Amino acid sequence: MARYLEIHPDNPQPRAVSQVVAVLRDGGLVAYPTDSGYALGAQLGDQRAKDRIRDIRQLDEKHHYTVVCKDFAQLGQFVHVDNRVFRAIKAATPGPYTFILPATHEVPRKLLHPKKRTIGVRIPDHRVVQAILAELGEPMLSSTLILPGETDAMTDGWSVKETLDHVVDAVVESGETSAEPTTVVDLSDDVAEVLRVGAGDPSRFE
Repeated sequence: MARYLEIHPDNPQPRAVSQVVAVLRDGGLVAYPTDSGYALGAQLGDQRAKDRIRDIRQLDEKHHYTVVCKDFAQLGQFVHVDNRVFRAIKAATPGPYTFILPATHEVPRKLLHPKKRTIGVRIPDHRVVQAILAELGEPMLSSTLILPGETDAMTDGWSVKETLDHVVDAVVESGETSAEPTTVVDLSDDVAEVLRVGAGDPSRFE
């Protein structure tokens, strides 16, 4: 059974945050709330956790996993960003966007898109996520929690626990979230391409 951890959305309790981080550091898979629905999170280099995410969401090998970062400085360690892309991402973060960009050598090879050598990156605008990342001291491997056959992300912790009780190790409850997933923007080529329209305004990249 998954642990059920309630964390205040505006003033995350340090003890509860530490419990989430302990699960992550122990190789666990955590369902957590963001500014655009729930997501699945794990330590960045954990191949087993990546496989668990793939199985839960029934993803194929072309799926872009996401590196969830605390801030822009951290994001810059994991993707190559030129001045044009820097300005575009800086203006949209933190917020409900996932950006596809060429990965640096800091990203474990098995997490990369098999052909493009790219990775998704994002900086959520959510205090609980920020607190978890600060305590963890590094980004998380993540994927929006959209179940097979669905188009929207899951939105409340109790429903997540009831549905995924035996396939995740912890569920963070912090109040209901938006059902819209992130807007996904591919910035790996010269022209920005919106791959998924979600909670973030896509017009700034069109």
